[in-house]
This record gives sequence, C-alpha cells and structure tokens, in this order.
Amino acid sequence: MPSLHWLRFDDPGAGRFPPVRAWCGVLAAIALGGCSPSTPGSQPPEESLTSGRIQIVSAPEAMGLVGRQKAVFTALYPQSGIELRGGDSREAIRALFADEADLAVITRELAPEERSAAVRGGLELEGYRFARDAVVVVVHPDNPVENLALDDVRRIYQGRATRWADMGGPDLAVVPVIQRVDADITTFFIDRVMGGEAFSAASASAPDDAGVLELVARDRAAIGYVSLGAGLAGVRSVRLASLTGLPYWKPDLEAVYRGDYPLTRYFNYYVRTSGAPLAKGFITFGTSREGQVSVQEAGFVPTTVPVRFVRRSPMMGTHQGEDR
Repeated sequence: MPSLHWLRFDDPGAGRFPPVRAWCGVLAAIALGGCSPSTPGSQPPEESLTSGRIQIVSAPEAMGLVGRQKAVFTALYPQSGIELRGGDSREAIRALFADEADLAVITRELAPEERSAAVRGGLELEGYRFARDAVVVVVHPDNPVENLALDDVRRIYQGRATRWADMGGPDLAVVPVIQRVDADITTFFIDRVMGGEAFSAASASAPDDAGVLELVARDRAAIGYVSLGAGLAGVRSVRLASLTGLPYWKPDLEAVYRGDYPLTRYFNYYVRTSGAPLAKGFITFGTSREGQVSVQEAGFVPTTVPVRFVRRSPMMGTHQGEDR
C-alpha cells in the first residue's frame, strides 16, 4: 500500500502543485447544511488536513478512481470521515456551490455559466488537475478498420457515413452506439467530435461505459465511445487523427500524457478556498506520488508526477495505416 507521511501535507495552493484559481460564488438557492452530523454523545474528530468529515461528489467516470484514493487515505488516516457519492459534473459543482459537498470531482473545467453564476456570489474556488483520461472510440475485434479521423467519426454520428465498406471495413451498415445525452462523456464527445452538433444518425443507446462495451462486443457493425478507465474487454480501440492526413494515435499512456491523442481530457478536483481542511488534505494526497499511483492503477494517466515511456509511434496512412 502506498505510504504518506503527515509532514507531506502542505496547503494545496502552494509548492509543487499550484492551483488553477477561479473566483466563484453561490448559485441562487444555497443550502446551509454542512458535513454529516456526528453520532450523539461522540466527540467529533478535529478538523485538520488528516481528520474531520467531508463529503465528495464525483462524476461517474472518476468514481472508481476516487474510491481507490479514499480507501488508501482513510486507511492511513482513520480519523478522516469521507462520504463519497456520484453525480455528473454539473451536479458536483452545484453541490459544492450550495455547501452540500466539500469537494467536487469533475471531468472538465468549470463551464462559463458556472464561473459567471459563481462570481456573483464572491466565493473563491481552487481547481487541481489530478488525472488524464481519454475518450476511446471502440469497435468489434473482427472489424478491420484501424484508423479514423475525427471527421470520419463525426460523419458516422451524423448519419452521413453509413457503410463500413466505405472506410475499409466489412460490408455492413454502421451501428453507432451513444451514451446518455446528459452524461459528461457524451457532452465531451459532442463538443470535441461533433462540434457542438447533436447526434442525428440512427443509433443504439447504452446507459454507461459497460453498456457500450457489451453492445460493441457482440455486434460486428457497432462503434461506440468509452472512458480510458473502462478498459477494452471484448472490443478494440481505433486510432484517431485530429484531421485526415495527420498522424493517427492509439489511446496509449504516452499519447494521452502528451496530449497527442485527440480526445484527451482532465479529471479535476474543485474545492472552496475557505472550505474544510480535510478536503485540501485529500487533494494533496491525490496529487502526491502515492495518490498518482492510484491514478495509474485505475487505468488513467498521472498528471503531477514525471512519467517515463519506452517509445511512442504515431500511426500514419488512411484507414489501414502502419507505424511511422
């Protein structure tokens, strides 16, 4: 198990891990509730960087990772009481603004409307990138298509590219698979792949990453998108290029770490500057070497520690490219 010494806890706003600061404030309806009440007759733990009680709201794609970090942290510091619950990024930020959560874990930066709404309340937040994720485009293992440009993927989800044979694949009708339209991963996909345009292709639907993997694994004509941390059980990833003619990249650790893979994104912690000390202690652990071990173990890419790679090879050519 990773070890962490108490003296390693600094203010997350200083030292190796400088914060991304945003002046933010409370949304219209603010709840005044704090952390979970202590058991009657018990002495609540001291509020410090390693003790006290906090509530974390995490986006679904990051829940497994944050759960790992919570397990290690609470084992090291048994005086820390951490309640973890799920909610999409918008819900996590709303809970943070409304003082219903001490720490929000989201799969994006603050949205402009969140910044604007928060600024009006005068609340200062600090944001910390703690993991890199990739949105991975997956197909059935028997589908021979290796490479797609984002424009190819866009045309598939627009309903303009309907036959795999036109992209070097089998003579089958393409079956796009989409996740919930309000899911963080779909919001990212629509923004980065679709240019903000809604899906218009006839498609199958899945509730989450696991549902996409299940559908694609049993249908040779299917294509879908999942988080890097979901793994590739029963499916195969496609190499992607930002534009036709540019290098095609696998969603491997190096390409994601360096931002070469076109659909790379960050997981972020957000905390109120004046909030619970334990929330800052948890962030400092999560961005430390020990915390970044859990990032890699969960299938994501560290952000705050150096990472060495043996090699990386962009993929060239068209839909049947070879290593450069």
